[in-house]
Amino acid sequence: MTPAQRMKQRLESLQTHLKKENPVLVAVVDRYKKLDAVALKMGLLKPGESYATQISWWPLISVLGTFSAGKSSFINSYTGMKLQDTGNQAVDDRFTVISYSSDDKSRTLPGIALDGDPRFPFYQISEEIEQVTEGEGAKIDNYLQMKVVPSEALRGKILIDSPGFDADEQRKSTLKLTDHIIDLSDLVLVFFDARHPEPGAMQDTLEHLVKGAQRRNDSSKFLFILNQIDTSAKEDNLESIVASWHKALVQCGLSTGRFYVMFNKDLAVPVEDEGVWNRYVSKRDTDYAAITARMEEINVERVYRLIGNLETLSNQIEQQAVPLVSVARDSWRKRVFFFDAIALGSVTLGLGALAWTTGWLPQWLTNPLSLLTDFFSLGLLVAFLLLLLFIHFVIRGWAAKGVAKKLSNEAVYGDVSNAFMKSTRPWTSVLKSGPVGWSKRVSGKLFAIRNDVDQFVQKLNDNFSRPDGDNS
Repeated sequence: MTPAQRMKQRLESLQTHLKKENPVLVAVVDRYKKLDAVALKMGLLKPGESYATQISWWPLISVLGTFSAGKSSFINSYTGMKLQDTGNQAVDDRFTVISYSSDDKSRTLPGIALDGDPRFPFYQISEEIEQVTEGEGAKIDNYLQMKVVPSEALRGKILIDSPGFDADEQRKSTLKLTDHIIDLSDLVLVFFDARHPEPGAMQDTLEHLVKGAQRRNDSSKFLFILNQIDTSAKEDNLESIVASWHKALVQCGLSTGRFYVMFNKDLAVPVEDEGVWNRYVSKRDTDYAAITARMEEINVERVYRLIGNLETLSNQIEQQAVPLVSVARDSWRKRVFFFDAIALGSVTLGLGALAWTTGWLPQWLTNPLSLLTDFFSLGLLVAFLLLLLFIHFVIRGWAAKGVAKKLSNEAVYGDVSNAFMKSTRPWTSVLKSGPVGWSKRVSGKLFAIRNDVDQFVQKLNDNFSRPDGDNS
């Protein structure tokens, strides 16, 4: 099965599942397919790739942080079940994907259950791990496991518990998975341990997570949670600890993202000052309610984001990718013409010097009709033209590689470098102005997709808001 056929099968499976979960999104997948067709023709996507697989189709909440930061305790509290072991040391070195089960039994499934199912955001993640660390892709069960549980809190969403961020033997692959999870997540809960009041001790975590958030245009999805804050109740310095951590985030360059405090009320030991303790409990309850409320909201946010992502991608293709490739082609064309002129001049001067020193002059220069009878001269002319043509294509390839090095292959909307190289293939005219695969007709297709997005949004709005007051 080719990569393209495998992707087609994956998207069909996705649509089949969405018919049960959210029928509105079935048509949205079709629009992603149309956008894929445009990007594939331009070279922004490669065969077997799809924009539809770069975003999770189920609300995804990731829980990240350091060991002993209280991630597992929070998950147990939220689901109302003891799913994850807790402790001050590393209790699990794998990512655990937790989803709802309709029966009354909890099950733990191996990583292959995620790697081989196109409905989940880790489909074929083993291939990506293999690219990062050779030989590790086959050890997918060392990185992932899945738990299905009958917790109503998980209905309609996926929760991911990560291993401790600050220590791991397979660090490169773990970071790769972490980045993959963050990119797909609707909400990212980042836990820190308040018992380590010096943010500098967690600099590695801050560097990766915070600076990763800074590079993204959706940094508002990060919620930073300072756990075990009850340990500061005796000194009554909650505000100063929170301010210290917030300062650490700002120093890393991140000014967005909410900061919350948390502690386990069942394990906490109240301080003698009842007023102080009540204030801590009140703050904890308020923040916990705000976090869980945000977690519930992502069910609606996810649908809007899936639809909005279509419009964003179509705009980026037309307003960013096309101009970038066009400018790159202009630069490439100028280089080709410049070096073609040098090559032609050099070859001509060389032949002129040869004629000058030997006194030989092709007869067809003075009598073009002689080419009909002088096959030797005709052969020389053909060889001369073939030489120039060979030099031209060598120059084309060399100039294209030079320009491509300056282009990005990591843009959200696709591989600009690959799109440019596709627009400079040997059979593509150097005189063509726009990128391969781009035309007014293609622009019209993107306009139609954006128009469909507006229709989808209006349908969603009808479920939540009726400005005309008609509830019939």
